[in-house]
Amino acid sequence: MKIRILAMAAASALVLAACNQPAEAPADATETTATAEAAGQMAPDFTLVNAEGEQVSLSDFRGRVVVLEWTNEDCPYVRKHYTGPMQQLQEDAVGDGVVWLTIISSAPGTQGYVEGEQAAGWRAEYDANFTHLLADPTGETGRAYGAVTTPDMRVIDEDGRVIFTGGIDDRPSADVATLDGATNYVRAALDDHAAGRPVATPFAQPYGCSIKYADELEETA
Repeated sequence: MKIRILAMAAASALVLAACNQPAEAPADATETTATAEAAGQMAPDFTLVNAEGEQVSLSDFRGRVVVLEWTNEDCPYVRKHYTGPMQQLQEDAVGDGVVWLTIISSAPGTQGYVEGEQAAGWRAEYDANFTHLLADPTGETGRAYGAVTTPDMRVIDEDGRVIFTGGIDDRPSADVATLDGATNYVRAALDDHAAGRPVATPFAQPYGCSIKYADELEETA
């Protein structure tokens, strides 16, 4: 039993070291409150460059449901979801006419940042089904939405209002086994909205790796 406990502790330490983030919550309670208050607000417009070098604006998709997904390929919590469930959720949503925008707000030189050929090959490497992969190297868009972790999710309705914000599911763990039986809040929000119902859970506590914002790096330099 002692050996098992030590092994579990070592595994947990490696996960947290890899993403530099507590497992269950963002580091800053103020940011958590801001994220919660974002549900029900109008979504800030933004223009970012996609993996193909094209400018993409949120306003391009007014009249359609949009999902925003903050990601970091090196984050263990992101890797858990990219074992298949995230790609399937993307495929199902896009198949229903939803626009899925995957956003990388990591600053240049930090964990998760990609550019050039690496960005262009991201979709194929992870078998992803998003509409666009967008780079947010200044972190301005992530900050505007109060995004604090990877993954961190938003669902925006046809009128440009945020109807869901926060954690993707109710299992704040990097363990793939926790996907079994988890409640996926993004899927639930999309289903509620498609059925004409109010979203039952408009906010869920975000969890995962902290987003590596450029201004935070400057503060700690």
